[in-house]
Amino acid sequence: MPPLPAREPASAARRRLGSRVPARWRIAAWILFTTAMTLLAVMLTVRSLLIGEARTMAHQAITQELEEFRAFAKEGVDPTTAKPFTSIEKMLERYLSRQSAAQGEVILGTVGPKVLYTPSGALSSPDTGHQLPGDTRLLNSIRTQQDASGIARTSGGEMHWARLPVVSGSETGYLIVGDYMAPREEQVEGPILTIFFVSLGGLAVTAGIAWLVAGQILRPVREVRKVAADISENDLTTRVPVRGNDDVAALAVTFNTMLDRLEDAYRTQRAFVDDASHELRTPITVIRGHLELMEDNAADRRRTLELVDDELARMARIVSDLLLLAKVDRPGFAQMRAVDATSLLLDIEAKAQALGDRGWPILEIAEGEITADPQRLTQAVLQLATNACQYSPEGSTVSLGSHFSGTGNERTFTVWVSDQGAGVGAEEAAVIFGRFRRGDAARDPGRARSGAGLGLAIVRSIAEAHHGTAWVRSSKGQGATFGMTFPAPEAGAAGRNQSDDTQDKEQQ
Repeated sequence: MPPLPAREPASAARRRLGSRVPARWRIAAWILFTTAMTLLAVMLTVRSLLIGEARTMAHQAITQELEEFRAFAKEGVDPTTAKPFTSIEKMLERYLSRQSAAQGEVILGTVGPKVLYTPSGALSSPDTGHQLPGDTRLLNSIRTQQDASGIARTSGGEMHWARLPVVSGSETGYLIVGDYMAPREEQVEGPILTIFFVSLGGLAVTAGIAWLVAGQILRPVREVRKVAADISENDLTTRVPVRGNDDVAALAVTFNTMLDRLEDAYRTQRAFVDDASHELRTPITVIRGHLELMEDNAADRRRTLELVDDELARMARIVSDLLLLAKVDRPGFAQMRAVDATSLLLDIEAKAQALGDRGWPILEIAEGEITADPQRLTQAVLQLATNACQYSPEGSTVSLGSHFSGTGNERTFTVWVSDQGAGVGAEEAAVIFGRFRRGDAARDPGRARSGAGLGLAIVRSIAEAHHGTAWVRSSKGQGATFGMTFPAPEAGAAGRNQSDDTQDKEQQ
């Protein structure tokens, strides 16, 4: 009995191309990486939106301050004296004294080289560490630029600014409003930092869930691997548990189906080898014994050679039967096609006439078509007829017959052979279709040697190839009837059933 193919050595497995990282780790890592990239994109997007909103708020604050000064300058009256301002410097001083700068905001006025501000510190931005009044270069740049607003880079960070000129005669002054972005950005970083730590926690949870889910998804794969590792030369019965209806479950089903085919093939191979060794041992022993005892005379040699030839013929038939049984489970064993049941039985009856001196009446005959392999059916029925000849008296009757039972999709076809021999007992009938099983009549010392006991096993295999069964009905001493029954749906029955279903639905 040849062994199963050897397992691949571990060294060869390591030399195979591909990742050495387990699939579970890879799945979890990819899920974690994708989630991390998504969270990073969300954080960057939120930060960008918040920074944009902070810039908008800075512009609005500057615009509001300029509009307030524009309205104040248009009125042109000192609120404390109710008299018009006598100079631009007085106007700027009065306006600045009434203002209170917000965090990161700076408001100042300039008249010529003079910088006006209030003692409250509204002119500077202590939050950023940059003093705009002391930055002469930046002030000159703001006053002389063509644009009335802009963005300046300072030691305290980015500052948005705008200026509003005030002209009175030959005197010109400016109100300058600046807004440092650093404090606003710090306010943005707080929520972003919160999102970051929440994202870290989410990644940790995602990693755990991904690990568990990947393990659950790959569980059938691990079971497939375990089953494959547990399969030995003599045990192919282990199967992968199937859970659910997803693709991984389909993989387990496919793997189990493959194991079923492998087990069937291995069982067939083992049965063939066991059967061959069991049955061929006897003729080989007989041949060897007679050759060893053969005397040196022509008559004895002739008798020995005749016996050897007979045993070799029996061995050839045994091997042929075993090969046939080994092919039963292979695709294409039965070549199905439409067959006329009447013509089939008539052809079988004509061929059976040559089997022996028996009467061969046909007691019933089915009329109609069946889907079957006519050659295999003929082989099976002739095997039953051959057995009937062997186990019935010469000149007796061996009857043939066939009939349909049921209708539509439930219709079955039965073909049978009945003899007038010694019959089969109940215990014997239960096992008679097994391999190397011969009836009591076959072991009768008064009868010639019968076959190897494979004929009825072949009949059963042919019946099963037609999705049917082989059967026997007999009582000891009252003859026996052997037959086969298999499905034979009427042509068009499926179409009629579908039409009936459609009509029922329309009526509903």
